[in-house]
Amino acid sequence: MTTLYYAAGACSLAPHVALEWIGEPYEAVRVQYGSKDLLAVNPAGAVPTLQENDGWSLTQCGAILDYLASKHPEAGLAGGDSIRARAEAHRWSAFFTSDLHASFWPIFVPFRYTTDDSEAALRAVVEAGHELVAKKFGILEHHLEGRDYILDGGRSVIDAYAFPMIRWGINLLPHGLKEYPNVKALHDKLDADTAVKKVLAREAGASS
Repeated sequence: MTTLYYAAGACSLAPHVALEWIGEPYEAVRVQYGSKDLLAVNPAGAVPTLQENDGWSLTQCGAILDYLASKHPEAGLAGGDSIRARAEAHRWSAFFTSDLHASFWPIFVPFRYTTDDSEAALRAVVEAGHELVAKKFGILEHHLEGRDYILDGGRSVIDAYAFPMIRWGINLLPHGLKEYPNVKALHDKLDADTAVKKVLAREAGASS
């Protein structure tokens, strides 16, 4: 059975949702960053980590989502089968990995971005992070105009990838998603999904 190692509130929410959408049996194991259990399957001590029943493990959220979409074509989560559809999926996966996710780091860990540990300096780093995130959300907002989902092929693993970061934006941006109605609409559509609700309830619990 496929096993997903996840942490509540992390981007591992994306493959967790994708696995629910796929509908095949899997095990979800809640872990702590850098814990012994996690280090046993991922030396980086990071989530998500996906492990197959033969012991093979895969890390990095974008790679895991691409693998799941390819492994389960019957679920229709790849966003399309053409060369350009696959390229669009890879494009947006890279955007969420390298652009949007990365823009949150100054907010999550501001001390990494300054040698001045004063409150004012750390606050300035966080504010710079807010500006970075806002710019990336602006790109996504524009792309979503007139669309139900991120890719032309319909609901996909890329929407699952966006979901945890949109949730971060709601909680961490000064005005939430007020300036991004299309992003908010995507969030609300996913948040109302039965499978997503199941995953969120599991991740909110005290155990996996």
